[in-house]
Amino acid sequence: MWRCQRRLFAINGLRRHGDSMIRSRYFSTNNKLHNQETKSNVLQRAHEFKSGQQLLGYTIEKVVPVPELYLVSVKLRHNKTGAEHLHIARDDPNNVFSVGFRTTPMDNTGVSHILEHTTLCGSEKFPCRDPFFSMLTRSLSTFMNAWTASDYTMYPFSSQNPKDFKNLLSVYLDAVFFPRLAELDFWQEGWRLEHEDVNDPQSPLTFKGVVFNEMKGAMSNPEMLYARNLQSSLLPHHTYGFNSGGEPINIPDLTWDHLKQFHASHYHPSNSRFYTYGDIPLENQLEAIEELGLSRFDQLQVDTEIPQEPRWKDPRTVSITCAPDPLAPDPEKQTTTSVSYLLDGNVDAFEGLTNSIVSSLLVDGPTSPFYQALIEPNIGSDYSPATGFDSSTRDSSFSVGLQGIHKDRVEEVWNIVEQTFKNVVETGFEEERIDAILHRIQLSQKHQSSNFGLNLIANLMSSWNHGGDPTEFLQINRNVDRFTESIKSERFLQGKVAKDFQENTHRLYMTMNPDEKYEENLSQDEARKLGNMTSKLSNEDKAMIADKGLELASRQNAVQDTSCLPSLNISDIDPKIKPVTVDDVMLGGVPVYYCVQPTNGLSYFNGISSITLVADEVKPYLPLFCHVITKMGAGNMDHRHMAQLIKRRTGGLSVSPHIVSHHTEPSTYNQGVLFSSYCLDENLPRMFNIWLEIFTSPTLSNTERLRTLVNGLASDLAMSIVDSGHSYAVGLASSSLTPASRLNEILGGLNQVEFMKNVAELDDLEDVTNKMIKIAAHVLENTAFRCSLTMTEEAADEATDSLEGFLEDLPGTRADLPAEVDDPNFMPHQVKSFFEIPSPVNFVAKAIRAVPFCHEDYPKLQILSRLLSSKFLHREIREKGGAYGSGAKIGGNVFSFFSYRDPNSFETLDVFDRSASWASSGKFTDQDIVEAKLSVFSQVDSPVPPPSKGMTLFKHGITDEMRQIHRDRLFAVGRDDLVDVASRYLSDSERMSSVAILGPRNEKLTEDTSWTILKG
Repeated sequence: MWRCQRRLFAINGLRRHGDSMIRSRYFSTNNKLHNQETKSNVLQRAHEFKSGQQLLGYTIEKVVPVPELYLVSVKLRHNKTGAEHLHIARDDPNNVFSVGFRTTPMDNTGVSHILEHTTLCGSEKFPCRDPFFSMLTRSLSTFMNAWTASDYTMYPFSSQNPKDFKNLLSVYLDAVFFPRLAELDFWQEGWRLEHEDVNDPQSPLTFKGVVFNEMKGAMSNPEMLYARNLQSSLLPHHTYGFNSGGEPINIPDLTWDHLKQFHASHYHPSNSRFYTYGDIPLENQLEAIEELGLSRFDQLQVDTEIPQEPRWKDPRTVSITCAPDPLAPDPEKQTTTSVSYLLDGNVDAFEGLTNSIVSSLLVDGPTSPFYQALIEPNIGSDYSPATGFDSSTRDSSFSVGLQGIHKDRVEEVWNIVEQTFKNVVETGFEEERIDAILHRIQLSQKHQSSNFGLNLIANLMSSWNHGGDPTEFLQINRNVDRFTESIKSERFLQGKVAKDFQENTHRLYMTMNPDEKYEENLSQDEARKLGNMTSKLSNEDKAMIADKGLELASRQNAVQDTSCLPSLNISDIDPKIKPVTVDDVMLGGVPVYYCVQPTNGLSYFNGISSITLVADEVKPYLPLFCHVITKMGAGNMDHRHMAQLIKRRTGGLSVSPHIVSHHTEPSTYNQGVLFSSYCLDENLPRMFNIWLEIFTSPTLSNTERLRTLVNGLASDLAMSIVDSGHSYAVGLASSSLTPASRLNEILGGLNQVEFMKNVAELDDLEDVTNKMIKIAAHVLENTAFRCSLTMTEEAADEATDSLEGFLEDLPGTRADLPAEVDDPNFMPHQVKSFFEIPSPVNFVAKAIRAVPFCHEDYPKLQILSRLLSSKFLHREIREKGGAYGSGAKIGGNVFSFFSYRDPNSFETLDVFDRSASWASSGKFTDQDIVEAKLSVFSQVDSPVPPPSKGMTLFKHGITDEMRQIHRDRLFAVGRDDLVDVASRYLSDSERMSSVAILGPRNEKLTEDTSWTILKG
């Protein structure tokens, strides 16, 4: 997996301007309640280590307790190789391991990315073809992956099972240090010249390869294209001037020898950073790592350090092009522009915290100066990609701008940026906004997630990779205290803004404009590249290519022997579910689900309101209603006042459509709106007061504010297609099979993307406002309502009083409205849909009408989906076809197949059909069944943090008894069951199914009248 370390909101910077959530490495989320007065054994053991202590061939450099995160960090160095190691002792059974290497490619061939893929294709101890993907089904891992960032490559996994953890550790360490790096694996994962028909040496030669196709898809995403070019233009001097993922046109320049040389120079313990997390003792981890890897190495002088970027004396300007967006509301407004600034390095924890806070103050939410200056005037549709603070590179940076603007307004945006900084330096930031951010930091330390350990290393890795001390970044309270003290100094923040932005000459003005010939030019460049390479081939070269293609195909078709790989057994799985106690009571005439959990002093509220009375013609507006209802203001609060209050008193308010298929009835589903929020226990009355204002007196008539929100939502949806095309394809294919899927497509599929495009094109939003008011009348009052509250036992009484007061003050609710809706008039029908998108690769899906959760065939189909994914689809679609990903799944009464960033379309549909025949004929082993079950249980038993306990019952109506029955059925599935359901559901031509393809223009499809052709 390639990770573009750009300034996207999900990576080290701001998540999104309206979300008001900082997700930098400083603000981590907690995972499990601990009593600070009594430490667990794992914490006690870690506390006993001392700096300078020798431990199993390591020197302990630092021991730092971090009480605010309920952990003890131990920083070590391996004496023999110099490998660095960070251990996080924490009372969490979801243990994490990672090893990372600083990787500094100096070209655009994608060598570090292709090496990441190829190392996982077989190693010294595990010489089978694909140990990484094989282990996905031989494990109960809660996470397994690897990714290539701009300047490091990282291999993390996590598991709650100690035996499984040990198994995965042996596979990962052997993969990174002792890979085979076979030429055929390089051909398969990286790139190769191969005949279009591998069995016909007279057919044309073409480029193939998993990474080649992955990057063609990735770089067709305008946001990723913009961010990638921004980074290379702002830091052109060293490795950041190149694309670590690989530019598709340059990937065929990479040779197998260069790949092996890059491994030898970069994948060495002396260039590594190890990370372990959880409740497994440190000594156990060190012994295993030494035995499985480090014992075979000595210290190596590595030259991977990245120098600071030489500072510019004058600003620079860069222009790039992209493909036009057919879903853009205004074809004349498709320009993106931004101003970016190179800041200091990313190894100082306090400086990084300050930069993150300043970034949030500048761009986050409607009270921020840039939101008011750039977003609210509706000059464009949204912030430019990469807006915010980015600490993922050796020198950090900040960027701000707009997308969806007219090309003539570029300089106007630049001028606004400069004027806004000038205003900030003159007036500073409101104390209330700073307090709100500090409140969020406090919340983030208490809020619990299921993957704390993994998030921690993902956020620490960049600074650690450049020599920063990761233990410094863990000490959140110390850095916050220093910040709080610093802002007491007059003009501390204004001075920083003046220095970093006004006086900063390392400044980049970048613009991206659409070019009608962009895709055509890329195709011509690829054809030219292909022609140049093939014209130089001798007859011997051509014969070698034909032979290698057949050899690779034969290897892919062969049944691989995975007996060398470790595996868990079904007996390693607990046969019993972990029950959750939920009290179901009536409070103020409203059904309430109470769940007492160790939530670290936070209270979590969820409410579901029925939309049964919302007319069908109004329902397409429902996602927009959910998007705007907490952002428009309410009562005597305008949207800015309300946004600030939400930040200061809560962890955020969330509203979304809630469409859930019934667990027993195929045509029945629950349709509603889900309201969610959380806060400190003492703020619960204040949080309910905010909700009450929204429910009783929402502001929906401000069309100027509505216009801003409409533009942003339409832009986000249009941009999401290229990255989430497989989900959109599955949704489109499923929409003709069940009423719930049809409504999901209307509210969250391609139909919704096109609908919001049309709304954004409207000159007058008065009618839209009226629709919002109509929805409010049925969703906020005169509706069936139920809710849940999760809190600690200590807070239960006061929380109940607060909730009761809120429910009693709500507008009248109706108990006579049914919780579920049955649509007897819906008729499943078969559809073949093609949706053209500006992408060189496809997203292909097939959906088959299936059964609900409680049906006896559901667990059989669930296991069948994993069997097909790992044992057939992976080989045929990824290995042979070159797609980045594929799979099968069941849910919502639909069994679906999908592919992701796929160079093929009809061929993949044929694979879906052949997979059904393969399963129906029983061409799988007993071990295959065991592995499919393990894969299912790894999902079923994935960690559930305390705030999410009981939500399966509240949101889906699935009781512990149902869960246990389902679990028992999973254990009981056998070969005959899988053959039977494959025959009845997948191979039966009478069973209703539909297909969908999202991709570039396809003449074969447009000429076939059986297909419905859709265009944005």
